[in-house]
Amino acid sequence: MAKVPTAVVAAGGLVGGYGVARWTRKRQLGGVVLAAAGAAAAQQWRQQAGGRAAGALTAAYVAAFAGSHPLAKKVGAWPAVFGAAGAVALASWAVADRQG
Repeated sequence: MAKVPTAVVAAGGLVGGYGVARWTRKRQLGGVVLAAAGAAAAQQWRQQAGGRAAGALTAAYVAAFAGSHPLAKKVGAWPAVFGAAGAVALASWAVADRQG
């Protein structure tokens, strides 16, 4: 079975977490999706690129989540989430996925 690229896992966690929180109106449920995808991505990042890279990408994932909130006030919620997800996906691809 082929592995799902970490860029897809990470971006999917950000988009999916927001989508679940918005559609269910349960922020905690969205947080579970966000955390599960982040943990899965971090594990793959560690395997593919090492601990230091995994730490940096995990920090970027958390920063993208946090940064999407103030950005949403300027551009709207979905554009902010997609922008944050795209940035994390690009970083993930460049650091971990491109090598394999």
